[in-house]
Amino acid sequence: MTPKSEAELSDLLSSADSPLLVQGGGTRGIDLPGDRLSTTDLSGVSLYEPGALTLVAGAGTPLREIEAVLQGEGQRLAFEPMDCRKLLGTNGEPTIGGVVAANQSGPRRIQAGACRDHLLGVRYVDGTGTIIRNGGRVMKNVTGYDLVKLMAGSWGTLGVLTEVALKVLPRADTEETVLIGGCDAQVAVRAMSAALGSPFEVSGAAFDPAADRVLIRIEGFAESVSYRAERLSALLDGFGAIGRSGEAESRQLWADLRDVAQFHDRPGDVWRLSVKPSDAPEIAARLEADGVLYDWGGGLIWALMPEGTDLRTRAGRFNGHATLVRARAQDRARLGMFHPEPEAIAAISAGLRARFDPRGVLNPGLMGRPEPVGA
Repeated sequence: MTPKSEAELSDLLSSADSPLLVQGGGTRGIDLPGDRLSTTDLSGVSLYEPGALTLVAGAGTPLREIEAVLQGEGQRLAFEPMDCRKLLGTNGEPTIGGVVAANQSGPRRIQAGACRDHLLGVRYVDGTGTIIRNGGRVMKNVTGYDLVKLMAGSWGTLGVLTEVALKVLPRADTEETVLIGGCDAQVAVRAMSAALGSPFEVSGAAFDPAADRVLIRIEGFAESVSYRAERLSALLDGFGAIGRSGEAESRQLWADLRDVAQFHDRPGDVWRLSVKPSDAPEIAARLEADGVLYDWGGGLIWALMPEGTDLRTRAGRFNGHATLVRARAQDRARLGMFHPEPEAIAAISAGLRARFDPRGVLNPGLMGRPEPVGA
């Protein structure tokens, strides 16, 4: 099913009596029982005001189309969404609605914030067929419950996005990456913390143990980038061997980090852990993973595990959560994609789903316990 308008989508959902698999471009490898519902025909940029740093587009608009429009005006999506197709072995075309539904945020999140922080407004149709609009086209315009933030990261379980309004930002003139070699994980996290606590406006801080290097990104105008990279190199000199990349190499390094290129074409399950940065080395060591990558200054761990491994059990208790990003269908069903919620949070989540999707037709079972259709 591929509705061509918001009204058609509303009619479809109001009469739905069986589970629906809600998808944008179908690039995230989600496989659930039910009829496929795609938003790809709800496409197109309806408003773009570069001077106001605002863009409005249909949820099914391809991400590449959004990025091309922005690039023409020297602007970008600052939250740096990843392209997950090679990691997950999927096809299709990433859409802006899929990015928002997953709250997809890349390495620049430590500086610019997450996708939800750039979301100004949404239009969506809930599980009863009701068309809902929340937010608008400027910041600080929400009254009542902030459904805009609620929809970001809801993975299509509360409603089907039809339109999103986003804040955009200017593209950086250039960038450079300070490299630190010869670090173990503990030293790497301390180095990243020092860089992020410095006044040099770091926009990326990652550690790749396989390449034995810490990467610290600086972006902006050429003279400023050169000055800040030089000062930051001096600040970090005691942590290991210091090097610096040029612009082209830096862009490729961070594109590879954003898309977790290290795990492309390698067998095994891929997990994503959100942790306290200072806890990251100990947690990563407990995993005994086939590969590890640290982002967000150590706050995000990507882990490659043998197929079927229960990473959450192996990691033990920690402050954070672990998401199963890539796995066989049977392992995803057994382990669950999302980290089990504490009882109080689970009750709130269930209440929200009961309010926005009382019949349980939207991606049932993806987040929390499966809900019977018609409940």
